[in-house]
Amino acid sequence: MQTISELGPAVAARRRALGLQQGDVARQAGIAQAVLSRFECGKCAEFGARKLLAVLGVLGMELAFVQTVASGAQDDLRRERGGG
Repeated sequence: MQTISELGPAVAARRRALGLQQGDVARQAGIAQAVLSRFECGKCAEFGARKLLAVLGVLGMELAFVQTVASGAQDDLRRERGGG
């Protein structure tokens, strides 16, 4: 996954697998159910770190960071994006 909109459906699948309702997860995470709903549908481009970590905590999930670009290729990537 590389975007927040891709993460939302994975969170929704986990919530359903645990048999939890959106309202319950939202309440425990301290956010509005409507916000969680938009996030799960991939329609919430701005979902803050605090909210994300709170929802993941309720669902027993955590973020894992993985290197996706070999270090030598980063200069090539910058050039492709016009960054020099």
